[in-house]
Formats: sequence, structure tokens, C-alpha cells
Amino acid sequence: MRLRTQPHPRITTKDSDGQPNGYLIPIFNEHDGFLVKEDIPKQVYLTVCEPGKIKGPHLHYKRRGVFTCIQGDIRIVVKTVTGYQSYFSGENYDYTTVEVPPGIPAALQNISSKPALILNMPSPAWQPHDQDEHDVVFDESAFIWPELVP
Repeated sequence: MRLRTQPHPRITTKDSDGQPNGYLIPIFNEHDGFLVKEDIPKQVYLTVCEPGKIKGPHLHYKRRGVFTCIQGDIRIVVKTVTGYQSYFSGENYDYTTVEVPPGIPAALQNISSKPALILNMPSPAWQPHDQDEHDVVFDESAFIWPELVP
């Protein structure tokens, strides 16, 4: 099983004199067709992962994760029936959005030398009375990454 991904262009913005003044990265647009209507994010939050650290693994049976790293670079490791797969997002990976469907355990690994800022846009939204985080174990070998910051 391959997860769905969508790269995003970094678009330079300009001031009224035509001089660059920054940039924008279009993370999500309901009209781009990446997610079907019922899977459109119901919550958006920022999670930060320190250099060389791993968040997870997490398993959600009801909630899908839609991740985009907006600073630094991350490796998203998922465990499927065929083994571990890696997906990348961040400054050096076209700010790619990665959709992790319900039932697929995943972990976020910061592979950069600065804190990774990651947008998570799940659906359905988290609620305190409906916990959907389940224990899962990944083999440590799933996180071996030759360029990982020590």
C-alpha cells in the first residue's frame, strides 16, 4: 500500500515595488482534489519535533493524519502489512503533504538539524471524550536514517 502525497511549490511573494518580501506555500485547498469531501481536515494544529527525535509511533482507528512539515525536514515512517515505508516532507522535500489513513500506524522522525514544525490536519478532530490513540510498537531498525542528526 502506498500513501497519498502531494508536493507543494514554494511561491515567492513580492512587495508593491516587485521586490521579493517572502514566500507562501499552499498547504491545502479543497478544490485541488487531494482529499475527498468527508476527509477534509476538521482540525489544524502545529506539532514540533526536536532534531533527531521521534514522535510516535501512533495508531488511530478513526482519525486520519494529514501532515506537512513547514520548517526542517521529517521522515514519516508507516507500518503496513508489507513492512515499513518512508515518506518525506519539509524544506528539502517540496513541503509534501502526506495522508496517513486510519488504521495505519505512523511515526514522525526529525531528520534535520533544527526543530521540525509540522502541521497536522486530522479528520475527525480530536476530542477529549473520544480517545483514538492506540499502542503500537515499531522495530528500532525502522528509524535508522544515515543522515540523521546525532
